[in-house]
Amino acid sequence: MDIWFVVLFIGAYLVGSIPAGFLLVKLFYGIDIRQHGTGKIGASNVYRVASIWLAIPAMLFDIGKGALMVWTARQAGIELFGSAAAAQAAIGLIAIAGHNWPVFLGFKGGRGIFTSLGVITALSPWLGLIILIMPYLFAPIHQVAFGVFLALTSLPFLSWFLYEPLGIEERLPVTLGFVILSIMAFLTRLITKRTEISKTVPMAELLLNRLLFDRDIRDAKTWVQRKSAEPKV
Repeated sequence: MDIWFVVLFIGAYLVGSIPAGFLLVKLFYGIDIRQHGTGKIGASNVYRVASIWLAIPAMLFDIGKGALMVWTARQAGIELFGSAAAAQAAIGLIAIAGHNWPVFLGFKGGRGIFTSLGVITALSPWLGLIILIMPYLFAPIHQVAFGVFLALTSLPFLSWFLYEPLGIEERLPVTLGFVILSIMAFLTRLITKRTEISKTVPMAELLLNRLLFDRDIRDAKTWVQRKSAEPKV
């Protein structure tokens, strides 16, 4: 394996692990964002807990670190199994993993949605635009998380069947990368400890709520507010 791929592999994870949202809220508000709102470190929770003025730079940083690592892999000209696209997708996935399981925060991070958007956009700008717009079509009914679910579900199909208009030259490695990306995002929703508020929710309903709406219960307002009411440990 190319030594530069190994170097970028490690670098992508470390760059992905930089928790911009956590650091910004800690710096300006002096609080641990993981103890508030949804408990995640991404820009969406920064917006809920702090302000849009911190959420915007957090979002741009998260998008940027995903795009940067793919761009770096492209500029380095590295290949994986003889494919440049496979190497770029793999490096992008590692950056997302760094955000989701950051070494700097005890491997407890966010959902990696904006970092994923950066990776997708770096691999296909048109597809990145589609994936950006799709969730916010559901904003008027306050179901952006469901829109994210639809976007992630459609991502591999779009890259496979519309690869030519989307400017994807190597559709197999890119599509496989997007399949893994979507699975990673869904796992961060599904594999998490139950909270007190969802103790009585049946397992099937719990998993469906997490998969579709990224929360344990249907009531979004109660779900967001519950974090600040929980005892700090």
